[in-house]
Amino acid sequence: MNRNHRIETKISIAYQDQLRQTAFHEAGHATSIYLYSQSYSLPTVFFQITTKELCNNKLFVERTNPSTADHFIGKIEGDQLIQSLPPSLLESRGSLKAREQQAYQTAYETDIVNLLVGPLVEAKYVALRDNENFNPLLINTNALKYYGGISDLDSVYDYLYHFIPNKHEQEQKLVELFEKAFLFVNDPANWKAIASLASYILNNKNKNITCDEAFTVLDKSVTLLTTALNKPTLQ
Repeated sequence: MNRNHRIETKISIAYQDQLRQTAFHEAGHATSIYLYSQSYSLPTVFFQITTKELCNNKLFVERTNPSTADHFIGKIEGDQLIQSLPPSLLESRGSLKAREQQAYQTAYETDIVNLLVGPLVEAKYVALRDNENFNPLLINTNALKYYGGISDLDSVYDYLYHFIPNKHEQEQKLVELFEKAFLFVNDPANWKAIASLASYILNNKNKNITCDEAFTVLDKSVTLLTTALNKPTLQ
């Protein structure tokens, strides 16, 4: 999951704004990988969050051609549930039993949701920062490329192509999973966890953050929220 930036025209982006967008983008991926996967009792995926220094003051990006226009500034390595499945299951998916087929489908669909959440989180962060609305009527899958999602979308379409042969069914599945990703991002508890991890990424001098560090931050956020919700109120 690489966070990159490609846009239509040459612009300058304030360095700190770019860093914050990147932090939220990668925090979105990591939070989804951890919390969304937990909701389906899927295996833990171990990963590392890596960010890349740009320049001292401003980042200048320009769309030239697809081979040179992507400027990677953040990524998560080792982040695919599908890779955690037994090799025998991957090699024989054409003859799987119903239970195995369901596990296989859940894994690849969750990977797609995890990919979509990153740029969706960045889109929501930008909307909140600019006092704009954030809803599915204003942002669609194609718009995610403007929020560092080019690489993510490439991976999503690659998943759909390899796992669903019918083009129409691919489009239907993408709509379904985009809605799930949007709901995950818009959940207040998830957003609080994402914001906590984004803050940790921004304040961490180490450019490599382990999954254990991310898990600790997310678990703490979930615990604090659960405690607050369960705290008795004065009558």
